[in-house]
Amino acid sequence: MTTALNIVWNPSEGIDLGFFVVRYYSLMFVIAFVLGWYLMKKIYLREGESIEKLDTLFIYTFFATLIGARLGHVIFYQSELFREDFWSVFLPFKTKPHFEFTGFSGLASHGAAIAIIITMYFYSKNVIKRPLMWILDRIVIPVSCGAIFVRLGNFFNSEIVGHKTDSPLGIKFVRDSIKPDVAMIETKTNNIKDAYHQIATNPEYAAILQQVPAKHPAQLYEAVGYVVVFFILFFSYWKTQAREKTGYLFGLFLVLLWAVRFLVEFVKESQGGIEESLGLFSTGQWLSIPFIIAGLYFIFNAEKKVSSL
Repeated sequence: MTTALNIVWNPSEGIDLGFFVVRYYSLMFVIAFVLGWYLMKKIYLREGESIEKLDTLFIYTFFATLIGARLGHVIFYQSELFREDFWSVFLPFKTKPHFEFTGFSGLASHGAAIAIIITMYFYSKNVIKRPLMWILDRIVIPVSCGAIFVRLGNFFNSEIVGHKTDSPLGIKFVRDSIKPDVAMIETKTNNIKDAYHQIATNPEYAAILQQVPAKHPAQLYEAVGYVVVFFILFFSYWKTQAREKTGYLFGLFLVLLWAVRFLVEFVKESQGGIEESLGLFSTGQWLSIPFIIAGLYFIFNAEKKVSSL
């Protein structure tokens, strides 16, 4: 459904199989890891590495991504959880003010990036027996691809939205702008899914929908940026000699991906965190700057064989 300029966005939570709902966000994660495994398989075959080592890499990366992303979110954006509801940091439910299954709703890409780099150190030393930079130069290709689908998952969840806008690109995120209890009261139903559906599609509730502001689809902007990053890295590895320069692809990844994040943050709504004390930039931008600087270092020193890392 569309208005004169803006799309009304209120998708279902996932694919209903009757006995189970496959949530779109979870599905995007699955797609990201499956494609990542396929891409790394091609790389390992080219490099003459055992596919058995790839299976171990998949397990390492999976847990590093989830644990790092969760801890990153709590440390950078919601540190009060450590004292207010400690177990919710590590488990997919909250215990205060009452017990409720929430899933791991707070995940930060900065935390995932740090955890993956640390995990790759142990993988390089104990499994693949190659320098750390060798695996980092290659794993950034599937990671950049996976980032695309993570942001698409955010889009399906109507989360990490942008500022209000009059641009034709603006989208009315119904679930972001209307609280569940308000939606149910306005539509006189006890089913939150039906309430949102009624507001988004039933002309009877056009007045409510009219009050929903159009916002930048920041998730899609970021996803498009990551598509560009992925193709640059993919092309550089397969079609150029960039893979022979130790640290170059890893540095290029850091600069490009976090530059995209830095730019998109200008149209994102605030997610809180350290920006409240530092000012000027958002938390996401402050956290992106060190990655960009590190990336520039690796790019300009790529000719040096840093195999000792």
